[in-house]
Amino acid sequence: MRPLDPRLLRYASATRLTLAGGAVVAVLQTAAVVAFAWLVTQLVVRAIAGAALGELGALFAGLVVVVVVRGALLWLAEAVSARGGAAAVGQLRSQLVAAFGRLGPRGLAGRSTAELTLVAGRGMDALDGYFSRYLPQLIATAVTMPLLVLVIGWQDLTSGIILVLTLPLIPVFMVLVGWATQAAQKKQWSALSALSKGFLDVVAGLPTLTLFGRQHRQEARIRRVSEEYRSRTMKVLRISFLSGFVLELAASLSVALIAVAIGLRLLGGSLELSVGLFVLLLAPEAFLPLRNVGAAYHAATEGMAAAAGAFEVLDAASRASSEAVDGLAGDGGVAGDGAPGLVLTDVGIAYDAREVVSGFSAEVTPGTLAVLTGPSGTGKSSLVAAVLGFVAHSGSIAVGGHRDAPGRRGAIAWAGQRPGLVAGTVGENVALGDPEPSARRVAEALRDAAAPELAPELVVGAGGAGLSGGQAQRVAVARALYRLRSRSCPVLILDEPTSALDASTEAELVSSLRRVADSGAAVLVVSHREAVVAAADLLLRPGVLTRVAR
Repeated sequence: MRPLDPRLLRYASATRLTLAGGAVVAVLQTAAVVAFAWLVTQLVVRAIAGAALGELGALFAGLVVVVVVRGALLWLAEAVSARGGAAAVGQLRSQLVAAFGRLGPRGLAGRSTAELTLVAGRGMDALDGYFSRYLPQLIATAVTMPLLVLVIGWQDLTSGIILVLTLPLIPVFMVLVGWATQAAQKKQWSALSALSKGFLDVVAGLPTLTLFGRQHRQEARIRRVSEEYRSRTMKVLRISFLSGFVLELAASLSVALIAVAIGLRLLGGSLELSVGLFVLLLAPEAFLPLRNVGAAYHAATEGMAAAAGAFEVLDAASRASSEAVDGLAGDGGVAGDGAPGLVLTDVGIAYDAREVVSGFSAEVTPGTLAVLTGPSGTGKSSLVAAVLGFVAHSGSIAVGGHRDAPGRRGAIAWAGQRPGLVAGTVGENVALGDPEPSARRVAEALRDAAAPELAPELVVGAGGAGLSGGQAQRVAVARALYRLRSRSCPVLILDEPTSALDASTEAELVSSLRRVADSGAAVLVVSHREAVVAAADLLLRPGVLTRVAR
């Protein structure tokens, strides 16, 4: 990632205000630095000239005021960067979560869940160092340093020339050190990602590992990955300390060169004491922003690496949105008109130029229980993903009269093959997303999902821990039924809702779906189970045979 990636301005608009506020504060701080150096110079020169203490009173008072102002500006700079950074990180995290929703399961299929969680969680938190420490110094380098160089050159051209010639040495060292730091930081971030993914895999597979007595073998793997992350972290710290020493040495030698030149000219009488002292006080301040940038760079590298990963996801979501808008033109707009059910017209889906679904057309009207069936790999789940707006497609899809992806999703109550339960109670999972949950609707949804034995107060872990596969599946169906009724969705879509159920429970759930369809909803079930197929009013098959009425 570059020192200031333009994508940060695009995806987190608060960064612009942070930059503007930081620039204003930097100008004021520069003025305070110049005033401080001038006042100190006048005090020393006049004191040497024999001025009385009373004559220096006004200068002392001005110096105190400037010191207080510098302290206040330092606090203001930290406040601006902290508040702006918090707002920008919040915006970036919100954009990232929204991008997860736009990409959907298909768009995120090639990315590790643990890595995405790491980027959205710890990675975004690591950006605090970027905004609070690195970005203010970057602004100061762009604002304070040129102004101080101009002031020094105006007062003493020789010192200004030396400053201009020596200043580029620090960026050269920064670039060299930055390359080493960036390489080490990437390896550290990769080690952290591997540790997170490995630990998540072990936790997810712990019941199976314990069942077969293989859980202890994972200890060595976790220990090895943890040790690798520790060694990578220590390497980054070593580079940080070494780079700090190099930058301090370069800056000190540069200031020393200016000081020697000023001292020789003072001895020779070719330079006034007031000018030499004033320039000598300002010279370290001119190098300070660059030194601070180099020191703060290491505090920001982890957040910058995480931001680069976040920008990849956001860019992918932007491309997906553009493709969706392009495809929307063929759908004929976004207005909510037309048939109230589900209508697919000549839908085609392709992945990497490989056609999965071609020319699929179907209509599921209100009051219909339709079953999408067929062998594995014929595009059933892809069709559902296209209906939900997660997969680019050709042709036209309308749900409740809505043709745009957000409008279609708003008109659908859906449960996928994975329950996707969160830590909390069963009731909270069923009413997920409802700001004012209804206990009555939760109980009705559980009953109609063939799960009356599950108490809404029952606490479950992340991923449905504590429930059997069939129970988690029915809780997901109950959540879809709850959404169908609480938001008056016209379409219900279930993907393999009975794959983990026994025959009697399956029959009970199929009977409930029959009642839901009879109540006026358009119900589409993806299934190859005989009991579900037998209950269908409409049988849909991707491929050669697209629709068979029953």
